[in-house]
Amino acid sequence: RVTIKKDKAKNKSSLRTYPLIPFLKERLLEAKKQQEENRKLCGRAYNKEYLGYVCVDVIGNLIKPNYVSSTFGKLLAKNNLRHIRFHDLRHTCASLLLANGVPMEQVKEWLGHSEISTTVDIYGHLQYATKKQSAAAIEQDIVAPMLQNLSAVSP
Repeated sequence: RVTIKKDKAKNKSSLRTYPLIPFLKERLLEAKKQQEENRKLCGRAYNKEYLGYVCVDVIGNLIKPNYVSSTFGKLLAKNNLRHIRFHDLRHTCASLLLANGVPMEQVKEWLGHSEISTTVDIYGHLQYATKKQSAAAIEQDIVAPMLQNLSAVSP
């Protein structure tokens, strides 16, 4: 189990634990290896204050939290991708979770919403697939047997 720390959290629900998927674990190990190589190359000039941090630059300085969102647009443009806000990836994540059948309560936990109503208000419209499943179940288990019973009674 790995703990990733941030100096300050937005609120209590901002602090949560996620499973570390193999892909991300490999990227983190690669980053750590690169940091070690940078530390050796820079010698005494390398900032050792943040050795326990993942997000440091080539000389060991802490990367500021706004770096990701401020460079995200540049990365999209460089790769000829349409502009979206970095925050939109959060919505994409929630949409993909729901599209893959993850229950709304689990999506709420993943996003760190304190109330299920927040998650439902924002993402409830995406549950159309589950409504289709419900409609199919109603047809199969209620309507079809009723129609069979009616046809058995009809002359």
